[in-house]
Amino acid sequence: MTYVIAQPCIGLKDASCVEVCPVDCIHSDDEAEQYFINPDECIDCGVCAEVCPVEAIFFEDDLPEQWADFLRINREYFQK
Repeated sequence: MTYVIAQPCIGLKDASCVEVCPVDCIHSDDEAEQYFINPDECIDCGVCAEVCPVEAIFFEDDLPEQWADFLRINREYFQK
């Protein structure tokens, strides 16, 4: 299980989550419209979700159905 960054992050890319992550598992690049959480590195601490200003970060099991594709999108980012 892991945390997932969903649609509200797109276009905002506020780095609050990156700054508080104790294992540095949140990444992005200049081409990406959002941040992504590496599912192999995430320790499920939830600190990132607490500081997200747009509430875009969800525990995998709590991801709203309308954003279910973001679980796949986040995983695929790290399979490049």
